[in-house]
Amino acid sequence: MSHYLCIHGHFYQPPRENPWLEEVELQDSSYPYHDWNERITAECYAPNAAAHILDHNNALRETTSNYTRISFDFGPTLLTWLERRVPEVYGAIIEADRESRKRFSGHGSALAQVYNHLIMPLANKRDKETQIIWGIADFEHRFGRPPEGMWLPETAVDLETLDILARHGIRFTILAPRQARRVRHLGEKQWHDVDNSRIDPKRAYLCRLRSGRKINLFFYDGPISHDIAFGGQLNNGEGLAYRCVSGFTGNHREHQLVHIATDGETFGHHHRHGEMALAYALRYLEERQLARLTIYGEFLEQHPPQYEVEIIENTSWSCAHGIERWRVHCGCNSGRDGWTQHWRAPLREALDWLRDELATIYRKKIRRYLRDPWAARNDYICVILNRSVANIESFLNRHALRKLKQSDKVSVLRLLEMQRHAMLMFTSCGWFFDEISGLETTQVMKYAARAIQLAECSSAVDLEQDFLKILRKAGSNFSEHENGAEVYLKFVKPSKVDLLRVGVHYAVSSLFEDYPETSAIYSYTAQRLVFDRREAGWHKLALGKATLRSEFTWDELTFSFVVLHQDHHSLVCGVGEIMGDAAFASMHEEIIEAFSRNDIPEVINLINRNFEVHNYSLWDLFRDKQRKISSYIFDSTPQDIEASFHQKAMRDLIIPLPKARTAPVGHTLKAKVREVLRVKFWTSATSNNRSREKK
Repeated sequence: MSHYLCIHGHFYQPPRENPWLEEVELQDSSYPYHDWNERITAECYAPNAAAHILDHNNALRETTSNYTRISFDFGPTLLTWLERRVPEVYGAIIEADRESRKRFSGHGSALAQVYNHLIMPLANKRDKETQIIWGIADFEHRFGRPPEGMWLPETAVDLETLDILARHGIRFTILAPRQARRVRHLGEKQWHDVDNSRIDPKRAYLCRLRSGRKINLFFYDGPISHDIAFGGQLNNGEGLAYRCVSGFTGNHREHQLVHIATDGETFGHHHRHGEMALAYALRYLEERQLARLTIYGEFLEQHPPQYEVEIIENTSWSCAHGIERWRVHCGCNSGRDGWTQHWRAPLREALDWLRDELATIYRKKIRRYLRDPWAARNDYICVILNRSVANIESFLNRHALRKLKQSDKVSVLRLLEMQRHAMLMFTSCGWFFDEISGLETTQVMKYAARAIQLAECSSAVDLEQDFLKILRKAGSNFSEHENGAEVYLKFVKPSKVDLLRVGVHYAVSSLFEDYPETSAIYSYTAQRLVFDRREAGWHKLALGKATLRSEFTWDELTFSFVVLHQDHHSLVCGVGEIMGDAAFASMHEEIIEAFSRNDIPEVINLINRNFEVHNYSLWDLFRDKQRKISSYIFDSTPQDIEASFHQKAMRDLIIPLPKARTAPVGHTLKAKVREVLRVKFWTSATSNNRSREKK
């Protein structure tokens, strides 16, 4: 068969983890799911691993994994989340690549991806190198084989990026048709212009690089890819199959590859049941032998390029202006009337400046401990993939100039984490949408804030004020937010966490949670040293000592705490660095004695006396625990408490009203709507009848 078909799905979500906790916190906008990763997994990633094919009577004919029949790439940061949170879906994706090798002559369906989806032409050479090395290492760790191809975020490309790909053994990548400049048959001297998407996408091309290296390029079929993503082709599996094969031309003597590339989320998330249409189309194509399903690696081996190509640098698939969407107000946006994206340039300027300042701190400080700063950063992916103590010690031994003390190891890990966040802050989604105060842009600013914090811990240099000066040039489309600096101060800085803040979370939640002796608090480990909890009516009291350790930087803090829950959502909490054993024992005895005789004012007085700062509340819980404990408190409150009190507390904590309160309101509103519609219908019908009677 001379007709080959390949469908490529680019599966990716921006990283949503809180940079201090390394977990995705509750996102109300994803309701009824916990967060958007969970929602899109349920709508897309899981269904594509077990897609239903129905017969003409809508009865289930079979269940199949689309991943075994298509080409795909998954973002490493997304796979990290899937492995931890939805291991059955993660396992199905890995297994699909193994199965696909049997189908496609030993070539696997999965492609690698640049590590955290930054726009490669806008990165400096050092970051490009690390991103590609990390992407390859992540792929090999998960799929157990070297990648043949690598997806470039937004297909944004320049020759330097292609050269680094080739140097690291990547055989091919996929580009949009408008990214080709000119082509010629191998051996010919004459070039043929193919700009404005005139390239023939039905073959592989060879791209010669200035270094003498070569890489293969595939340019996907633009019109068919667009119709699948936006043109309703996923409404019918049979129609999808025929739209795919419509890309073939009448020449049956030449091997033709019709290949389509689109966001993987198209199949199920953007288009409901899109995974079913895809599964049906793939089966239909095979049964009727309309085309032979293949993937890029297999086609490349069987049909090497006969043409070479030159690319248009600094272009992408999602910006008609090249790569301007990620650095200026180019006109590409989501369609909000009257809004501008002039904030993109100052945001890029601020992060570029910060990147260079962080690199200077990193290079200067890390040389005290490690032989080669940038080789160590490139190798740090092995720690990101496995944070066991033994593996981290092995990494440090490979790169250390000398035997490191424990404090040295903490310094090294802080600096390497600073560099990790310095790359995460360039994740492309931060520029893609319309407004600087949006979730994606504040997320990249949070990575910047975490990097700034680690820089200050490592060097005592405060970069935040100069960073904010540049961000003040980034105007918001909302007058209340003013500019990027105000957005940072409102939505980013309050998210910052240190070990003491984690200690507050542990202390307050210990009133309501039964923590074991050793417990995980997100990316921290809490070791309980002393703990005592008492209850008297509505009053709860907890006090103790514990040691916290960051699993990422190995920073530690031992602290003491006392927490009093008086009534409803009122808390008095003291948390501080560890006091001496005798002082703690004395405080412990005095507070328990006062609490046992219900002398709450004296308990509060003792907390004030022993802790310098004690004005903590439910606000100081991290979001998921805050929601859980607040719901517990409000659900257990006596009925005679004023509803307005609860509503104010929940409004302050940004907590939705419980169903017990919203259900009666909803029922009443629905009844009134029905009554209005009934009256309007009756009035209209009566008026029409009278009109007919007059006629």
